[in-house]
Amino acid sequence: MTRIGTDISQAVELLTEGEVVAIPTETVYGLAGNGTSTETAARIFEIKNRPRFDPMILHFRDLSAIQSFVIDIPDNGRKLAEALWPGPLTLLLEKTKKVPDLVTSGSPKVAVRVPSHPMLVQVLGALDFPLAAPSANPFGYISPTTAQHVADQLGDQIPYILDGGPCTIGLESTIVDVTGSKAKVLRKGGVTIESIEELVGPVDVEERSTSRPSAPGMLQSHYAPKTKFKLTDRSLKLEGVNVDKVGVLAFQEYWPGVPRENQILLSESGDLYEAARSLFAAMREMDNQGFEIIYSSLVPDKGLGRAINDKLRRASMNV
Repeated sequence: MTRIGTDISQAVELLTEGEVVAIPTETVYGLAGNGTSTETAARIFEIKNRPRFDPMILHFRDLSAIQSFVIDIPDNGRKLAEALWPGPLTLLLEKTKKVPDLVTSGSPKVAVRVPSHPMLVQVLGALDFPLAAPSANPFGYISPTTAQHVADQLGDQIPYILDGGPCTIGLESTIVDVTGSKAKVLRKGGVTIESIEELVGPVDVEERSTSRPSAPGMLQSHYAPKTKFKLTDRSLKLEGVNVDKVGVLAFQEYWPGVPRENQILLSESGDLYEAARSLFAAMREMDNQGFEIIYSSLVPDKGLGRAINDKLRRASMNV
């Protein structure tokens, strides 16, 4: 079984040797390796059972470290980077030859970000290469937000999990393509669309899923539990259903007709930031209860709620 610890020097040593380790970020835990190595990238794809047409994000210590890996940072991208980095924002930019084609799944664009988690900042500061780090979970399953989540799923496949505590945001980063004349949000995440538009004006938002993604997190079915997961609302009638086998992932209020012990509230106070932090852990807990089906409903579609709803919709595509 893998080791879980807080030894940053151990993580740095393993990464320098070409190993793949799990690292904490403010968004979710990542499965990290040398982002300039095709061999290491291939190992990440193998461990996650991730299709090679789904690109990965490169993580850097700061904006200056990115310069030689991209052809240009347009004005829109620079405004976003200077205001929102370090943080849960990923920019899609034209790549240079320093970025292996495998990392970008053959795309001429690379997804880059500067994370804010203090332990990861120290790791990146000790390395002379960026880290490719998709979420540290089997492909398509619920993203991990604690070290134990990683160990439960990938523990025997990696040598070390750097434990940085529970993720403070709990949703993946927002991905913005800034290579065109108008910024385009490709994945909703930890930075709200409203925050982005305050900096660069109106943006386009990619609402469709695709089987050939240009950025991570764009596939139709994603973030999904193994248990059947269905979106509906609190007015659902459950006549003739064994409610003991029904789980409910609710936003703020318990649903009628289902035992409360079968339900998890994302935020009793209606706080969307708390709901975001709770989402993946709650989905994972529900998935381990032996229910035949899990019901959930959308949260208010504003701010971080838009990203939460995106994850819920993709999770529901497993039915």
